[in-house]
Amino acid sequence: MKLKTLLMSAAATLALAPAAMAERGSDGALNIIMWQAPSTMNPYLSGGTKELIASSMVLEPLASMTPEGEHVPRLAAEIPTLENGGIAEDLKSVTWKLQEGLKWSDGTPVTSADVVFSGQYCMDPEGGCSQLAKFEGIEAIEAVDDLTVKITFKEPMPDPYSAFVGANGPIIQKAQFENCLGANAPTCTDQNFNPIGTGPFRVTQFLTNDVITFGANPEYRDPAKPAFATATIKGGGDAAAAARSVLETGEYDYAWNTQLSPDVIAGMEQMGKGKVSAAFGSLVERIHVNLTDPSPSLPEGERSTNAHPHPFLTDPAVRKALSMAIDRQLLTEIGYGASGKPTCNYVPAPEAWASPNEECLTQDIEGAKALLEEAGWTVGANGIREKDGVPLKMVFQTSVNAVRQDFQALIKQWWSEIGVDTELKTVDASVFFGTDPGSPDTLQKFYADVQMYADNFEGGNPAPYLAKWTCDKAPSPANQWQGENISRYCDPAYDALLVELGKTVDPAERGKIGQKLNEMLTKESNAIIPLIYRGTASAHSNTLGGVQINAWDSELWNVADWTRVQQ
Repeated sequence: MKLKTLLMSAAATLALAPAAMAERGSDGALNIIMWQAPSTMNPYLSGGTKELIASSMVLEPLASMTPEGEHVPRLAAEIPTLENGGIAEDLKSVTWKLQEGLKWSDGTPVTSADVVFSGQYCMDPEGGCSQLAKFEGIEAIEAVDDLTVKITFKEPMPDPYSAFVGANGPIIQKAQFENCLGANAPTCTDQNFNPIGTGPFRVTQFLTNDVITFGANPEYRDPAKPAFATATIKGGGDAAAAARSVLETGEYDYAWNTQLSPDVIAGMEQMGKGKVSAAFGSLVERIHVNLTDPSPSLPEGERSTNAHPHPFLTDPAVRKALSMAIDRQLLTEIGYGASGKPTCNYVPAPEAWASPNEECLTQDIEGAKALLEEAGWTVGANGIREKDGVPLKMVFQTSVNAVRQDFQALIKQWWSEIGVDTELKTVDASVFFGTDPGSPDTLQKFYADVQMYADNFEGGNPAPYLAKWTCDKAPSPANQWQGENISRYCDPAYDALLVELGKTVDPAERGKIGQKLNEMLTKESNAIIPLIYRGTASAHSNTLGGVQINAWDSELWNVADWTRVQQ
C-alpha cells in the first residue's frame, strides 16, 4: 500500500472520532501490543523507543511535538519565544512557566522544584542518563518561583527546545526520585517501574519485558479525559503477530512498529478490521560498527571498552568496504516499499541538516574488494581476507524481526563476496533494547562487531542527536552501560565542531555544521553505516478514533484524545 493511501486512511479514521467525550473512562479498555516489550518506565534510563512510548502515557515533558513538527505546550503554560520574553535576547536563557493547578497522580502539586530536580537527575555524572545529550550546553536550571523555571546556557542557544521537550525529556517527581540520584538511579526499581506522573494514565502493575497495566489518572488536568478507564501494553512476540492481532483478529486496538514487508501488510489489511498509518520523521535503519574489541577472551568489564581497540574495524578501509558492498535500494524494496527510502545519512531531516551525501547509494562490490586489497587485506583460506594473521571474521547482531533477519542474510552474502566472514546473531527485542546492565546482549553493551537497529530524534533540532557521539558518552561499566555513543566513536575534531555548533546562531550555518557532523559519522568514518530512511508505521483498529501517527515524538503523544468509535 502506498504511503499516501496509508496517511489518507489515518485521516479518515480521525474524522470518525467524536468531537468530545462525555466523561473520563467511559470507553472501557484500551489494548496496545508492543512486540518489543518495555523494560522500564523511566526514559532517563533507556534510549529505547519502546520505553519512551510506554512511559509517555504517564510521564510528560514541558512541551511536545505535533505530527507536523510544531512545538505545543504540555505541562508548560505556553511555548517560550523571543516575542513573549521566554527566550532571552542574548539567547543564553529560556524561561518556562508551568500551568497552574497541575497535580501528580498522587494528588500533590507539580512545582518548579520537580523540573529543577529532573535536570539534576539526568545531569548527574554517575547516573548514566540515556538522554544526557538533551542537556548539552546547560549551565544552570533554577526555580524562579513555584511555577517558573529558568534554564541558563553556557553559550547562546539558538534552539533552546531540547531539555524537557519531547517524550524522552519528561518531568519526574522530586519526592519520589530524590533518593535515586547518580549511581542509585538503576537500583530504584519501584520508582523506575511505577513512576508517579501527570499524564492521562498511571501504572497499576508493571511486569518487566511482559505487560504493563494502567488506570485512568484521577488527577489528570482535563476531567473528561482519558476516554479509556484502563489500558494495557502487552509485550513479546514479533511484528507479524502484533500486526495480525489488530488487522486480522481484532484482539488489540493498536500495534506499535509493524516492521513488515509491504505485501504482508497489504494482505492483513484486506480483512477490513484496521489499517497501518505511517509518517516520515528522522528514523534511520543503520549498522553501527564497534570500534572497540568485543572479544570474550577479554576480562569482563573490559570487553567493548576504549581500553581495547577493535583488531580490524579500526581500519577505515574495512569499514568503508562494508558500506560499499551493500545494495540499499534492494533492501528498501524488500523491507519497506513506499515507507522507506535508501539513505547515506544518519540525520535525514530537516532539509537544511540533510547532507547531499549519495555516494553509498550505488553498490560497488568490486570497488570494495579493491579497497581491501590496497589496504593489505588479502584473500586467505576459505576466501576470507586477512592481514598480519587477523582474519576478517565478524559477529553481526540485531533484534529478532523478519525484515531485519532478511537484511542480515543479504548483507552477510554481500560481505562474503568481498572476503568477510559473518556470523549472524539475533537477540530478543526486549533484551536487545533493554536496560539491564547485567545482560550481555543489550545494544549498549555491544558484545558484537557490528549491529543493526533504528532510532530517531524529536523535533526539528538534530543537535542533541548528534551530541550523542562525543568521546565522553561511550557506554562502560562506569556509567552502568547507559552511555549513548554505541559505536565508541571518538574524534576530538568532532567534539570541537559540536562545541562550535552550540555557539552558532544562524540557522543556515547550523545546518551546514550539522551536515558536516553527519558526514564525519558516516561517509568519512563509516562508524555508522546508514541503510534506510524509514517511515514510522503502526497498525490501529477501525474502532479506535483520535489516532495521529507522530514521527517527531511518542506515537502515543495524544493518547488522552483516543476514543472508541462505534461502527
